[in-house]
Amino acid sequence: MASRSSSDLPKTEQEWRELLGLLPGYDPFVDSDGFFFDAELATRAIEFFTEFLTHVEGAVARKPFELEPWQKSYLANLFGWVDARGLRRYRETLLYVPRKNGKTPFAAGICVFVLFCDGEIGAQIVSAAEDKDQASLLYRHAAGMVDQEPELANRAQVFRGTGQRSIVYSAENSAYKVIAADAAGAHGGNPSLVLVDELHAQPDRELVDVLQTSMASANRLQSLLIYITTADFDRPSICNEVHSYACRVRDGTASDPRFLPAIYEAGKDDDWTDEDVWAKANPNLGVSVSLDYLRRACEKAKQTPSFENTFRRLHLNQKTEQAERWMQLDRWDACSGDVADSDLVGSDCYMGLDMSSTRDITALVGAFKLSDGRVALRCRFWVPGENIQLRSTRDNVPYDAWEKAGLIFGTDGDVADYDVIRSEILDFATLYRANVREFAVDTWNATQLSTQLEGDGLPIVHVRQGYATMSPAMKEFERLIVGGQLLHGGHPVLRWMVANVSVERDGADNIKPSKKKSTERIDGVSASINAICRLMLADGEAGSVYSKRGLIQL
Repeated sequence: MASRSSSDLPKTEQEWRELLGLLPGYDPFVDSDGFFFDAELATRAIEFFTEFLTHVEGAVARKPFELEPWQKSYLANLFGWVDARGLRRYRETLLYVPRKNGKTPFAAGICVFVLFCDGEIGAQIVSAAEDKDQASLLYRHAAGMVDQEPELANRAQVFRGTGQRSIVYSAENSAYKVIAADAAGAHGGNPSLVLVDELHAQPDRELVDVLQTSMASANRLQSLLIYITTADFDRPSICNEVHSYACRVRDGTASDPRFLPAIYEAGKDDDWTDEDVWAKANPNLGVSVSLDYLRRACEKAKQTPSFENTFRRLHLNQKTEQAERWMQLDRWDACSGDVADSDLVGSDCYMGLDMSSTRDITALVGAFKLSDGRVALRCRFWVPGENIQLRSTRDNVPYDAWEKAGLIFGTDGDVADYDVIRSEILDFATLYRANVREFAVDTWNATQLSTQLEGDGLPIVHVRQGYATMSPAMKEFERLIVGGQLLHGGHPVLRWMVANVSVERDGADNIKPSKKKSTERIDGVSASINAICRLMLADGEAGSVYSKRGLIQL
């Protein structure tokens, strides 16, 4: 078949060395004793993309797969280095690239190349992912590439059935198929190539372990394991384990001539708002990654604290403390100003309560709307008194010091004393009683206490904790913080809770606090959001609608 385009390959040994050296921080010539670079093999891999593969979606659909320099470097290293027997040098590799850098179609192209060009009879190629949807994504690209090229389509059968997504090259008795993590236990076989897509999404190491051990056969002389992923967040995981090892190989602190690290990331201390840093982490910037998009996403991250970690992790490959940490503490600390109690006179107050289980923290927060539009917070926390010392030692959190400083209050016994909490809530409310407009409580675990407080005269409103209610309130909370419109007084317990919060995000970009994902207690934040929710809704209503129709329950 005639070439569709020039691959613009190196002509001299020095030009090849420069191309091979494009992978960030890695020198393939170090630890290369016993291996040599074959330019013809590298050329074969690179030209397969430009001559036989086309894109399958978007603006580039049906156009030839033109490789960027970093992709040529990766292919040249991966397929050009061999040992004295002519067998592939690299047996394991990590391609660590942020989103939108074209790694899925690139990975699909590698699978197709190995299927048709590796020259191994009975090749078994497997691409694996965390779930069926992700696994199908890479397969859809591979199948489309085969369909669109007659030279390939005439040699292969493409199966798209739900339980049989595969491409079979009968002449070589070879096949490419797709599996998901939930099929790991059923997978046997003897794969020659395994590609694990989005390694960071793996819930554990089970799938990777099964696939690694399945490649142990001596009959596979140049088996290859490829990991392709964006960054995980900072936690123990198979993704971070592989990334850490790849970094050591790249930096020369681990000697492994058969592991190829291709790591595109911003440094831990790099300025995530710097466009030069974006270019460092995104090798396809200006090609498949839009600079205008990154500018808009960065601006959103600046204005929306809960999006900052998303931007840094997915677009810069920076590990973040949590999957999606809600608030950077420098933003929170900038709102540490306070107002005197006397300045709250005449201000409307919306109170939020987050009830604990019997052995944890109960949090009360009052949100006061000041005449200049700012919002001031007052908070109070209770824990079972007999647990304070134990919790301080066990959790390495200074509950005991906070109690001595009057920042939290211990109730008698080893479980929450709701009678005491009820009394102190009424005392707290009495201080501003003429201004308490609503008292917002979570519907969970507060039925009896909320009924009693309503009987005591507090205007109780139950607030559900789903996306529909929480997301607008959290985003309003963020707006107040970013705009310097919140005055929280720097309460140390509330600050600790803010640092703990991780958020969950749905497909519509709605967010809510996640007690499951958060690192420690977040009760004060939940109470604050309950209060802000009601304050925000009241601000949006014309006049005092509650006096006309009574209270409603969300």
